[in-house]
Amino acid sequence: MIRAAEPADLPALYDVCVRTADAGGDARHLYPDQDLMPTIFLAPYVALDPSLAFVVDDGSRAVGYVVGTASTEELVRRWRSEWLPAVIDRYPAPTSSETPTDQMLGLLHQPERMIVPELAEYPAHLHIDLLPEYQGKGLGRQLISRFLGALAARDVPAVHLGMVTANVGARKFYDRLGFHVIDVPDAGVLTYLGRATS
Repeated sequence: MIRAAEPADLPALYDVCVRTADAGGDARHLYPDQDLMPTIFLAPYVALDPSLAFVVDDGSRAVGYVVGTASTEELVRRWRSEWLPAVIDRYPAPTSSETPTDQMLGLLHQPERMIVPELAEYPAHLHIDLLPEYQGKGLGRQLISRFLGALAARDVPAVHLGMVTANVGARKFYDRLGFHVIDVPDAGVLTYLGRATS
């Protein structure tokens, strides 16, 4: 079942996030703090725009989700003014980029990285994750459809996402849903994809 996310879902959603955070694979071995990846890629979206947070519920718990924002620029402003102050005591800015944790902390403390000129025509963005055993069943498509519908209802014209280029399975999924490559020079390990919301 696809439904709106609820506060009680957060522990399950944190688990889904970290278990899919290594280019679609389990990242628990990479980050000693299991809450770090959700603090960057899940929780700020649920906190700052809960009306764009949807989950797959298998009858006992949430096993996948889509979260995002209707306005990347607005999210960045609120991330800086609201989200960072709420988490900075637990996650201070890194002093190096030597470890995977340091690198992720760098992302947490630089929300402005999300404002990319080439993405201006795609103001919304999203993150979607499903536990592996629930992939390939059409649930991801349903999540994206629900998310796009919510954006279209707000008159948001287009959405983008950044995916790790090495995650070829995810790329096939997005291709099937009508996403196309957005040319962003110097994108590093990421490929940016976008599509209209309707």
